[in-house]
Amino acid sequence: MLNSITKLFKQLLEGSDLGEQHKADPNLAIACLLCEVAGADHQIDPQEAIAKQQLVSRLLNLDSAQTEALLSRAQTKANEAASLYDFTSQLRELSQETRYELIQAMWEIAHADGEIDPLEDAVIRKTAELLYVDHSEFIRAKLSVTENKTN
Repeated sequence: MLNSITKLFKQLLEGSDLGEQHKADPNLAIACLLCEVAGADHQIDPQEAIAKQQLVSRLLNLDSAQTEALLSRAQTKANEAASLYDFTSQLRELSQETRYELIQAMWEIAHADGEIDPLEDAVIRKTAELLYVDHSEFIRAKLSVTENKTN
């Protein structure tokens, strides 16, 4: 985060047009959010990494090479981001169903290793709030993932 702030001040001092810095790229924003939840507990389980790749490929209809390239860019972007708002602000135009599917995918990544860390829960909860996903839909997405894994 400190790097992001330093970079911002440097751009301001250089007179850069900061309006061009945040061009909307919904696919990148979605991939970044999935990276955020996978790394929320500061350890990415191999099962979470696999789930992240499969979900990006499925949600965005990408082949494996496109998925790898996008996830690589997304991980870098997620490491530089100051907050989840950097990503969610690009996704508010998505349909309610698509936002629900994103929250459900985040739960799938968080639960891929068999348990949901409180930090992963917090990232998903905050993302749902920023995307205006109703709490009932947030809970429905969580239950659809956790109940399917246990049965």
